[in-house]
Amino acid sequence: MALVVRSVAQLAGISLSLLGWVLSCLTNYLPQWKNLNLDLNEMENWTMGLWQVCVVQEEGGTQCKDFESFLALPAELRISRILMFLSNGLGLLGLLASGFGLDCLRVGETRPGLKKGLLILGGTVFWAAGVATLVPVSWVAHVTVQEFWDETMPEIVPRWEFGEALFLGWSAGFSLLLGGCLLNCVACVTQAVPAPGPYAVVETQCHRQHLEMKKAHLKV
Repeated sequence: MALVVRSVAQLAGISLSLLGWVLSCLTNYLPQWKNLNLDLNEMENWTMGLWQVCVVQEEGGTQCKDFESFLALPAELRISRILMFLSNGLGLLGLLASGFGLDCLRVGETRPGLKKGLLILGGTVFWAAGVATLVPVSWVAHVTVQEFWDETMPEIVPRWEFGEALFLGWSAGFSLLLGGCLLNCVACVTQAVPAPGPYAVVETQCHRQHLEMKKAHLKV
Protein backbone atom coordinates (compact mmCIF):
# COMPACT_ATOMS: atom_id res chain seq x y z
CA MET A 1 0.00 0.00 0.00
CA ALA A 2 2.82 2.39 0.89
CA LEU A 3 4.47 1.70 -2.46
CA VAL A 4 1.24 2.55 -4.32
CA VAL A 5 0.77 5.82 -2.41
CA ARG A 6 4.40 6.75 -2.98
CA SER A 7 4.20 6.02 -6.71
CA VAL A 8 0.96 7.98 -7.10
CA ALA A 9 2.42 10.95 -5.21
CA GLN A 10 5.54 10.87 -7.39
CA LEU A 11 3.50 10.78 -10.60
CA ALA A 12 1.28 13.60 -9.34
CA GLY A 13 4.31 15.72 -8.48
CA ILE A 14 6.07 15.23 -11.79
CA SER A 15 2.79 15.73 -13.70
CA LEU A 16 2.18 19.07 -11.96
CA SER A 17 5.77 20.07 -12.66
CA LEU A 18 5.48 19.06 -16.32
CA LEU A 19 2.28 21.08 -16.63
CA GLY A 20 3.96 24.08 -15.03
CA TRP A 21 6.99 23.79 -17.33
CA VAL A 22 4.81 23.66 -20.46
CA LEU A 23 2.77 26.66 -19.29
CA SER A 24 5.99 28.52 -18.47
CA CYS A 25 7.32 27.94 -21.99
CA LEU A 26 4.05 29.20 -23.45
CA THR A 27 4.11 32.25 -21.20
CA ASN A 28 7.61 33.11 -22.36
CA TYR A 29 6.64 33.39 -26.03
CA LEU A 30 3.01 34.54 -25.94
CA PRO A 31 2.57 38.24 -26.83
CA GLN A 32 -0.39 38.75 -24.46
CA TRP A 33 1.47 39.97 -21.37
CA LYS A 34 -0.29 43.34 -21.70
CA ASN A 35 -3.47 44.38 -23.48
CA LEU A 36 -4.41 47.85 -24.69
CA ASN A 37 -7.95 48.68 -25.80
CA LEU A 38 -8.41 51.92 -27.72
CA ASP A 39 -11.66 53.75 -27.00
CA LEU A 40 -11.34 55.72 -30.22
CA ASN A 41 -11.06 52.55 -32.30
CA GLU A 42 -12.85 49.63 -30.68
CA MET A 43 -12.06 47.37 -33.62
CA GLU A 44 -8.32 47.52 -32.88
CA ASN A 45 -6.53 46.03 -29.84
CA TRP A 46 -2.85 46.06 -28.96
CA THR A 47 -0.97 43.33 -27.14
CA MET A 48 2.60 43.28 -25.84
CA GLY A 49 4.84 40.40 -24.79
CA LEU A 50 8.50 39.90 -24.02
CA TRP A 51 9.46 39.56 -27.67
CA GLN A 52 6.98 41.46 -29.81
CA VAL A 53 4.03 43.82 -29.93
CA CYS A 54 0.93 42.92 -31.92
CA VAL A 55 -2.07 44.74 -33.36
CA VAL A 56 -5.29 42.74 -33.48
CA GLN A 57 -7.86 44.03 -35.98
CA GLU A 58 -11.26 42.51 -36.57
CA GLU A 59 -10.96 42.93 -40.33
CA GLY A 60 -7.21 42.77 -40.94
CA GLY A 61 -6.28 39.94 -38.58
CA THR A 62 -3.18 40.10 -36.37
CA GLN A 63 0.08 41.84 -37.23
CA CYS A 64 3.12 41.50 -34.98
CA LYS A 65 6.49 43.21 -34.89
CA ASP A 66 9.53 42.01 -32.95
CA PHE A 67 11.38 44.36 -30.67
CA GLU A 68 14.48 45.56 -32.49
CA SER A 69 16.72 46.36 -29.51
CA PHE A 70 17.10 44.48 -26.24
CA LEU A 71 18.67 47.46 -24.48
CA ALA A 72 15.82 49.76 -25.51
CA LEU A 73 13.29 47.67 -23.61
CA PRO A 74 12.06 48.64 -20.13
CA ALA A 75 13.97 47.05 -17.27
CA GLU A 76 11.12 44.73 -16.29
CA LEU A 77 10.97 43.24 -19.79
CA ARG A 78 14.75 42.77 -20.03
CA ILE A 79 14.97 40.98 -16.69
CA SER A 80 11.81 39.00 -17.46
CA ARG A 81 13.38 37.59 -20.61
CA ILE A 82 16.38 36.34 -18.67
CA LEU A 83 14.33 34.88 -15.83
CA MET A 84 11.88 33.14 -18.15
CA PHE A 85 14.74 31.54 -20.08
CA LEU A 86 16.22 30.46 -16.73
CA SER A 87 12.88 29.02 -15.66
CA ASN A 88 12.51 27.01 -18.88
CA GLY A 89 16.02 25.59 -18.55
CA LEU A 90 15.60 24.73 -14.86
CA GLY A 91 12.26 23.08 -15.58
CA LEU A 92 13.84 20.82 -18.20
CA LEU A 93 16.67 19.93 -15.81
CA GLY A 94 14.16 19.17 -13.06
CA LEU A 95 12.20 16.86 -15.36
CA LEU A 96 15.33 14.89 -16.23
CA ALA A 97 16.52 14.60 -12.62
CA SER A 98 13.17 13.69 -11.07
CA GLY A 99 12.29 11.40 -13.98
CA PHE A 100 15.28 9.15 -13.28
CA GLY A 101 14.41 9.24 -9.58
CA LEU A 102 10.93 7.74 -10.00
CA ASP A 103 10.37 4.32 -8.44
CA CYS A 104 8.55 3.09 -11.55
CA LEU A 105 11.84 3.26 -13.48
CA ARG A 106 14.35 0.48 -12.89
CA VAL A 107 17.30 2.76 -13.50
CA GLY A 108 19.37 2.70 -10.31
CA GLU A 109 16.88 0.50 -8.43
CA THR A 110 19.74 -1.10 -6.47
CA ARG A 111 20.78 2.36 -5.19
CA PRO A 112 17.74 3.85 -3.41
CA GLY A 113 19.89 6.64 -1.98
CA LEU A 114 20.72 7.84 -5.48
CA LYS A 115 17.05 7.82 -6.57
CA LYS A 116 16.09 9.73 -3.42
CA GLY A 117 18.79 12.31 -4.15
CA LEU A 118 17.56 12.72 -7.72
CA LEU A 119 14.00 13.29 -6.51
CA ILE A 120 15.13 15.92 -4.01
CA LEU A 121 17.30 17.58 -6.67
CA GLY A 122 14.41 17.60 -9.15
CA GLY A 123 11.99 19.02 -6.58
CA THR A 124 14.42 21.75 -5.57
CA VAL A 125 15.07 22.69 -9.19
CA PHE A 126 11.31 22.87 -9.80
CA TRP A 127 11.05 25.25 -6.86
CA ALA A 128 13.70 27.48 -8.40
CA ALA A 129 11.94 27.32 -11.79
CA GLY A 130 8.64 28.31 -10.17
CA VAL A 131 10.21 31.32 -8.47
CA ALA A 132 11.94 32.30 -11.72
CA THR A 133 8.50 32.30 -13.38
CA LEU A 134 6.55 34.10 -10.67
CA VAL A 135 9.05 36.95 -10.26
CA PRO A 136 8.92 38.38 -13.84
CA VAL A 137 5.16 37.84 -14.16
CA SER A 138 4.46 39.58 -10.85
CA TRP A 139 6.94 42.36 -11.65
CA VAL A 140 5.29 43.15 -14.99
CA ALA A 141 1.88 43.04 -13.30
CA HIS A 142 3.09 45.45 -10.61
CA VAL A 143 4.44 47.92 -13.17
CA THR A 144 1.20 47.65 -15.16
CA VAL A 145 -0.87 48.51 -12.07
CA GLN A 146 1.39 51.46 -11.24
CA GLU A 147 1.11 52.85 -14.77
CA PHE A 148 -2.64 52.27 -14.86
CA TRP A 149 -3.21 54.37 -11.73
CA ASP A 150 -0.59 57.00 -12.58
CA GLU A 151 -2.34 60.31 -11.87
CA THR A 152 0.24 62.28 -13.84
CA MET A 153 -1.03 60.80 -17.11
CA PRO A 154 -4.08 62.43 -18.73
CA GLU A 155 -7.25 60.36 -18.51
CA ILE A 156 -7.62 60.37 -22.28
CA VAL A 157 -4.39 58.37 -22.69
CA PRO A 158 -5.11 54.61 -23.05
CA ARG A 159 -3.74 52.37 -20.28
CA TRP A 160 -2.20 48.92 -20.53
CA GLU A 161 -4.03 46.16 -18.65
CA PHE A 162 -3.30 42.57 -17.65
CA GLY A 163 -3.00 40.12 -20.52
CA GLU A 164 -3.83 36.42 -20.58
CA ALA A 165 -0.14 35.44 -20.45
CA LEU A 166 0.21 36.87 -16.93
CA PHE A 167 -2.47 34.55 -15.56
CA LEU A 168 -0.90 31.68 -17.48
CA GLY A 169 2.46 32.54 -15.89
CA TRP A 170 1.01 32.57 -12.38
CA SER A 171 -0.54 29.17 -13.01
CA ALA A 172 2.80 27.89 -14.31
CA GLY A 173 4.74 29.19 -11.31
CA PHE A 174 2.40 27.73 -8.71
CA SER A 175 2.24 24.40 -10.56
CA LEU A 176 6.04 24.18 -10.50
CA LEU A 177 6.14 25.06 -6.80
CA LEU A 178 3.46 22.52 -5.87
CA GLY A 179 5.03 19.80 -8.01
CA GLY A 180 8.48 20.38 -6.53
CA CYS A 181 7.09 20.47 -2.99
CA LEU A 182 5.26 17.18 -3.53
CA LEU A 183 8.37 15.48 -4.90
CA ASN A 184 10.49 16.69 -1.98
CA CYS A 185 7.88 15.55 0.56
CA VAL A 186 7.65 12.09 -1.02
CA ALA A 187 11.43 11.74 -1.11
CA CYS A 188 11.96 12.89 2.49
CA VAL A 189 8.98 11.33 4.26
CA THR A 190 8.72 7.86 2.72
CA GLN A 191 11.35 5.25 2.01
CA ALA A 192 11.92 3.83 -1.43
CA VAL A 193 10.80 0.27 -2.05
CA PRO A 194 12.87 -1.68 -4.58
CA ALA A 195 11.03 -2.28 -7.83
CA PRO A 196 10.43 -5.94 -8.73
CA GLY A 197 13.22 -7.23 -10.93
CA PRO A 198 15.99 -9.80 -11.16
CA TYR A 199 17.91 -8.27 -8.24
CA ALA A 200 14.87 -8.47 -5.97
CA VAL A 201 14.28 -12.12 -6.99
CA VAL A 202 17.89 -13.09 -6.25
CA GLU A 203 17.72 -11.32 -2.88
CA THR A 204 14.50 -13.16 -1.99
CA GLN A 205 16.00 -16.55 -2.94
CA CYS A 206 19.10 -15.88 -0.84
CA HIS A 207 16.91 -14.92 2.12
CA ARG A 208 14.88 -18.15 1.80
CA GLN A 209 18.02 -20.27 1.59
CA HIS A 210 19.37 -18.58 4.70
CA LEU A 211 16.14 -19.34 6.61
CA GLU A 212 16.15 -22.98 5.48
CA MET A 213 19.76 -23.43 6.57
CA LYS A 214 18.94 -21.85 9.93
CA LYS A 215 15.98 -24.22 10.46
CA ALA A 216 18.09 -27.26 9.53
CA HIS A 217 20.76 -26.18 11.98
CA LEU A 218 18.19 -25.85 14.77
CA LYS A 219 16.82 -29.36 14.07
CA VAL A 220 20.29 -30.85 14.35
